[in-house]
Amino acid sequence: MPNFEEILDLDATAQAELIRRKEIKPIELVEATIERVEKLNPDLNLVITTLFDEAKTAAAGKIPDGPFAGVPFLMKDIGAFLAGAPMSMGTALLKGFVPDHDSELTKRFKRAGLIIIGKTNTPEFGLMPTTEPRLFGPSRNPWDIDKTTGGSSGASAAAVASRIVPMAHANDGGGSIRIPASCCGVFGLKPTRARNPLGPDFGDIMSGLVCEHAVCRSVQDSAALLDATSGPDIGDPYLAPAPARPFIEEVGADPGRLKIAFSTEILTGGAIHKDCLAAVNDVASLCRDLGHEVIEVNLTPAGDQNDFMHAFNVLWFSGCASTINTIAGIGGITPQADYFEPLTWAIYEIGREFSASDYLMAVRTLQRASRDVCKFFMDYDVFLTPVLAEPPVNIGTFDAPESNPMQAWERVVEFAPFTAIFNATGQPAMSVPLYWNVDNLPVGTHFAGRFGDEATLFRLAAQLEYARPWATRRPPISA
Repeated sequence: MPNFEEILDLDATAQAELIRRKEIKPIELVEATIERVEKLNPDLNLVITTLFDEAKTAAAGKIPDGPFAGVPFLMKDIGAFLAGAPMSMGTALLKGFVPDHDSELTKRFKRAGLIIIGKTNTPEFGLMPTTEPRLFGPSRNPWDIDKTTGGSSGASAAAVASRIVPMAHANDGGGSIRIPASCCGVFGLKPTRARNPLGPDFGDIMSGLVCEHAVCRSVQDSAALLDATSGPDIGDPYLAPAPARPFIEEVGADPGRLKIAFSTEILTGGAIHKDCLAAVNDVASLCRDLGHEVIEVNLTPAGDQNDFMHAFNVLWFSGCASTINTIAGIGGITPQADYFEPLTWAIYEIGREFSASDYLMAVRTLQRASRDVCKFFMDYDVFLTPVLAEPPVNIGTFDAPESNPMQAWERVVEFAPFTAIFNATGQPAMSVPLYWNVDNLPVGTHFAGRFGDEATLFRLAAQLEYARPWATRRPPISA
């Protein structure tokens, strides 16, 4: 009799191999995963839509012969559409919305053999670096249930950390893969802009800020999944540079002696918690021990840092306003404050006041900053920083006061000052779980690579994973 407690601890590659060797059946793995959802979800509040019957039917039928054939998977409840499953994006405005088609990315997940068992919680419209929507309540971090999971893919990351699934869908517009990966102690890579498709419903989102991928238990899972899903879709507005070879072949390949710049300077000023400083300095030392050249520098995009943040906010807030107006228009609804959380409404009101000229000027500012950042990468292979300025904070930290909801946004910027720049540049970046503080909370470290160069990041991440394995670290709430 297979020991599914042990099997659920394995990464997706290993689970798929057991199925391929007929040591376990897909239906057995799906049923064991469902049992774990039912056991852990009451405490963690991660899965908001269950698709158990659909998953059992898929597992008992003919599964596509992909790299993850028969492996259970969770979809984030924002981004890629899943036909026949409710999609709320964390907002009551979408109550009753059920897509009638799969996004291209979803089709590729299915062709990879993944079996979707449910959908994970998100903040309203994915706006926040925490997962605490009013609609569904907060998701909780399995390392400490009083702490945030991060966001907006926080429930997906916590599901991977707690051993519910070995990997889960995630997306990233300002850090939403890397922030929860850091908070939950899993591996999270944001791919190069346009590496994965957003169609057929979107060409790009917010002028290229948003990327789709996953949070994973292992580096090899992330690489193999990206091989299965990446590549342009028909009619995409642009495409990422083609990789030299499959990403999975980079895992275990010698990265050579990399020139790694590292910094603990926040682009917009501000303080960094001692645990985050300790983490990045510790990992810088580890990289030196592995033979890399590590140089402390300060990376400054073009122009005033306040200009950069203002430009990013113009895209982010305009994107929120556009999303709400689109949904409201389809439903014949006039947006009103009581439909939304206070911060969402505040962002919407600001966003709808920006003009087309404001938006295009913001795009120009971010593109100028991108050029300077890319010039920086002519001298360095990788850039290392903290992921966040603080370890996982308490749930409720980002609650918006009714009198001034934008205070919560100021708190967001303090918490997550490092990730958004690489959404603006489109470069790949990853959070690697290499450090835990004295409270046994994960503190990720952030690596960015050249545009189109996930290969170097995968080689380095695999080397770090081998040097300092994290797979055996289990949060208190897991099995």
